[in-house]
Amino acid sequence: MLRLLLALIGAALPQSQPLAGPWTVSVGASATGAHMRSVTLPYVVNAHGFTGRRGLASYRGAVAWYRKRFTVPSDGTYVVRFESVHHKATVWIDGRLERHHTGAYLPFEVRATLKAGKTHTLLVRADYRDPTAMKHAGWHRSWFNFGGIDRPVTMRRAGPSEIVSPFIRTRLAPDGAAVVDVSMRVHNRAATRTIAPQGSLGATPLPFPPVTVPAGHERTVRAEVRVENPALWGPGHPELYDLQLAVPGEASWSGRVGLREIRRDGSAILINGKRLVLHGASIQEDAPGHGDGLTGADMDRIVARLKRIHANATRSQHPLSPDLVSRLDAAGILVWQGVGPVDSPGNWEENTAHEQAVARRRVRTSVAQLQTHPSILAWNLANEVGGQGHRGGQAAYIDAMARELHRTDPGRLVALDIWGTHAPHAPGRMYRHIDVLGLTNYTGWYDHTFSSQALIANVIRSNIASLHRVFPNRAIVISEFGAEANGRNARYRPGGYGFQSRLLATHLRTYASIPYLSGELVWTLSDFAVSPLFLGGSINGIVPDIHLVRGLNQKGLFKYGGRPKPAAALVARAYG
Repeated sequence: MLRLLLALIGAALPQSQPLAGPWTVSVGASATGAHMRSVTLPYVVNAHGFTGRRGLASYRGAVAWYRKRFTVPSDGTYVVRFESVHHKATVWIDGRLERHHTGAYLPFEVRATLKAGKTHTLLVRADYRDPTAMKHAGWHRSWFNFGGIDRPVTMRRAGPSEIVSPFIRTRLAPDGAAVVDVSMRVHNRAATRTIAPQGSLGATPLPFPPVTVPAGHERTVRAEVRVENPALWGPGHPELYDLQLAVPGEASWSGRVGLREIRRDGSAILINGKRLVLHGASIQEDAPGHGDGLTGADMDRIVARLKRIHANATRSQHPLSPDLVSRLDAAGILVWQGVGPVDSPGNWEENTAHEQAVARRRVRTSVAQLQTHPSILAWNLANEVGGQGHRGGQAAYIDAMARELHRTDPGRLVALDIWGTHAPHAPGRMYRHIDVLGLTNYTGWYDHTFSSQALIANVIRSNIASLHRVFPNRAIVISEFGAEANGRNARYRPGGYGFQSRLLATHLRTYASIPYLSGELVWTLSDFAVSPLFLGGSINGIVPDIHLVRGLNQKGLFKYGGRPKPAAALVARAYG
């Protein structure tokens, strides 16, 4: 039976193929602009030069035009999928306008009827001008305004049906077996009919029921299986299973998934029934010469650096590339995954009903894209919220989204990052359905900069204890802590390598002494590009003679080019 099932799945239409290269790209007001060059995707047009006057011009943005000529093997309908274009994408195929899309790190698709024996032209306009306007429209980003097609583009032949948003959840039975719930939405593009999906999880067939789907509609199908003696996924043992789904002869999906149970028990995070304490560092998708258009080698280097410091977790403010998350799956590194809007500390730009509707769509899109990845520990709904939330409906929005995520993805935690100097002094609506509170903590850097390490440790303990008193039954993680460091400053002066190492050591010792704390994530793994006007923030007023690089966040454990700072070895010893 299983052999027949796999044969039927194998008979499905071919899966997506990359539209990698060569493409041509130019920058200017029209598609016929000068300086056209041949590139391979992903390709960020302004990945070089993010400091000084050149950096200012680059940061303000421009319009980039990408062109790809291609053929198809047979007549039919095809789907071109973009994993990300920053910021406003307009797509034409053979001169016909097919799609508008706004926002990076969000996938979107274009459908077109194409003929064999003809050379087709795909034209993409990427408008990434004016990051200030983006911010006010709810698209703030705390890193550089990299523009272009920054993730892969693929194409697949469209069949009469499509598989949409595969979903997997694992619960552990008392006897240790894994009860696995797999679902997917089946979209019917033919006449009303009964569709019989099939699938397998490793060697286990998935018993999906046939479902009648009206023309042009979707229906959700579910299958539950019990896996005896499962090889569970977790940090240190990232066991993966092949998941295959299909409507035979029409559509197919496959991926690598992990069986693990994540839940919260009061102030503790549990994975597979055991307490989990996070230790790692946050990441930005930014590589020299590539910006956020990472290559596979760039992603491998990020994972290697996380392994080098013995991280079991990482954090990202924006939805990571699925290719990078797959690597984190295989490495056994958990992800505190930001979804939805990213605002500066204490701010909230999504003040209108329209902007909040866009924010909800962003969350749903990212969750659907990444849900099958076992490394995703928590969906984080906002960056550094203050107090009871910003006026304009932030608390109501977060409360509603947290409740929705608990309904739609009950096998994961919902998190919220809190601005450490503006933590709440009482429970409130914004926190009612949050599982994990991420507290940013820059004690010893932005405040108490010249205090003794003993005083810094006492302040840290006091701040965490205050939050724990307000939320005694919530998990607390230090989601950001650190200090900038480079070779331009004296070793033990603020901005020096010794200062960074000493401060991180104080934080790490203090966190280890707090039994109810669920871990800590250094900000950040590697230096990364930001606004060319950024020069360390308020630290300049505290330390007027500090020497920092304008346009570069240097809180990394590794330099922008990847070389480790002394603090990397210190953190590795603490985490090891």
